Amino acid sequence: MLYQHVDIQGIAYETPPEVITSAEIEERLAPVYRRLKLPEGRLELMTGIRERRLWPRGFMPSAAAAAAGANVLAQTGTDRAKIGALINCSVSRDCLEPATATIVHAALGLSPSAPAFDISNACLGILTGMITGANMIELGQADKVLLVSGENSRSLLESTIQAMLEDPGLTRQNVKPYFASLTIGSGAVAVLLSRRSDSGDGGGHRLCGGASLSVTEYNGLCRGNADKSMADGQDVLMNTDSEELLRRGVEAAGRTWALFSAETGWGDASIGCYCTHQVGAAHRRLLFETLGLDPAKDVPTVECWGNTGSVSCPLTAALAAERGALRHGMRLGMLGIGSGINCTILGVEW
Repeated sequence: MLYQHVDIQGIAYETPPEVITSAEIEERLAPVYRRLKLPEGRLELMTGIRERRLWPRGFMPSAAAAAAGANVLAQTGTDRAKIGALINCSVSRDCLEPATATIVHAALGLSPSAPAFDISNACLGILTGMITGANMIELGQADKVLLVSGENSRSLLESTIQAMLEDPGLTRQNVKPYFASLTIGSGAVAVLLSRRSDSGDGGGHRLCGGASLSVTEYNGLCRGNADKSMADGQDVLMNTDSEELLRRGVEAAGRTWALFSAETGWGDASIGCYCTHQVGAAHRRLLFETLGLDPAKDVPTVECWGNTGSVSCPLTAALAAERGALRHGMRLGMLGIGSGINCTILGVEW
């Protein structure tokens, strides 16, 4: 897929106010660690995650998404009446029905003529939303599309800790599927896509194109009871085969990179910055080794944010721009892998 008329006009985020460290999680799991003789510091050592953030109790995904959406509208000076569509892309949701996008749409006071809907694609949600929004712009269905995501990890984190403490049958082997859920962090992000004029003056960062791949035979490697609400107090649990998911996900990324390079003509030498879905230190190493990419061009954020799901890749791009790692004129590679398994790589001329 290649795009001629689409810009990323802006990316903005909202930072959750609470911080919980890996050491604090291990303190709460002390009875499990003692019984299984797990070494202190294991969680940070395995993942490279020192801390992650949480929203206050009772704070809903829609509120987080709306806050990020308001931030990007203010950042770009965009009239809310100009938004042609709103797409909510988070894993977290306020309720089973209606679409969380409708709640965000009302909170932001967007035009009734702007359709609002959810896209659910695990950690790949925003990148999938970017493709959907870009297609709408290319087809002339909208001039501006607002993508939002608010991920709330508190319920999953709390439920996982409680389940580990209450499971007398835990061993050093069968405890592993729980650990991926301890890496999850909260966050919110918004991406504003805008039509680029035929003269090439779009006032933003050009979305050039990309490639996607689905290897759905591995959809059972990460499963969550997503039919339950993400509100606090609900029993939200996930079962993840982290090692196999890592291996198969990176394998899919390698195949997607070949498709992306063939479609865009871009290679590692022409890309100045990479912003990826941040999972953990081991994932980052294997990903860059497998794809043959220069890790010095990567912008790691997982140490202080954890795995923020669909927020992760665009959040990293926003932080990279703030830090000066992503500068005007650079080519940016945005790479996401979502359980399922789906993979997308997008190319942006910043």
